[in-house]
Amino acid sequence: MDADRALPAIDLLISDVDGTLVRTDKSLSEATRQAVDRLRRAGVRFSIISARPTRGLRLPVDGLQITEPAAAFNGGTIVAADGTILRASRLADATARTVLERLRRPGIDLWLFADDRWLVEDPDGPPVPREVRAVGFDPERVENLADHAVRVDKIVAASNDHALLAALEQEEGGALAGEARALRSQPYYLDVTAPEADKGEGVAALAEAMGVPLERVAVIGDAPNDLPMFAKAGLAIAMGQAPDEVKVAARFVTAGNDSDGVAQAVDRLLLGRP
Repeated sequence: MDADRALPAIDLLISDVDGTLVRTDKSLSEATRQAVDRLRRAGVRFSIISARPTRGLRLPVDGLQITEPAAAFNGGTIVAADGTILRASRLADATARTVLERLRRPGIDLWLFADDRWLVEDPDGPPVPREVRAVGFDPERVENLADHAVRVDKIVAASNDHALLAALEQEEGGALAGEARALRSQPYYLDVTAPEADKGEGVAALAEAMGVPLERVAVIGDAPNDLPMFAKAGLAIAMGQAPDEVKVAARFVTAGNDSDGVAQAVDRLLLGRP
């Protein structure tokens, strides 16, 4: 981490949500709310980018009173603060069906997000309650996800077998090259999205929409799917609980998400507070 070089001037901070902006229980801490308020009063704009669906952004958008455009589905969808879709990149229908076939195996719950619907075959699957807490709405049960593989924003393979998902990330990343992008947004989620759904491109689109040069953008995140935005922004900050591959790609490492790491990064790195 090049911590000794002078910090660039920052006009915009874009934060990941899960594992970064919110705590493990998916709550927004008061320390984070206050830090974002201080940031805005200092003239620095604030937005979010997430693997969440667009409806799942409402809780952090409302909780932090975000008025800027935000990005869902790993940057594949750019959405205005009022919920209007400004841009969307989706999986080809045939690719979505192929992905569902390839990922269907024991120990994995498959989910499909399309047209702001969350579709599952097993609404009682172990990972479902955690996602309900995160996105703020319930899934819809269907008999066969492949029958609904149209206008797909994201397919998720959810599993508590983190090693399996890490292996699938490598396997599918190669097999789907050019047709889809497969990245873990959390150790327990493997997200498959359109090739254009990339947090680096999402950050670039948000910066362009707000008229901010990328060299004056700071980003903060915790997972492998945040690495593309680390490479794009003028300043990259990793969360304290992030895996080593994420930490080494950042210029600074802050505290973990359960220890108000975003608030600490805002105060110490962007506002120069002790």
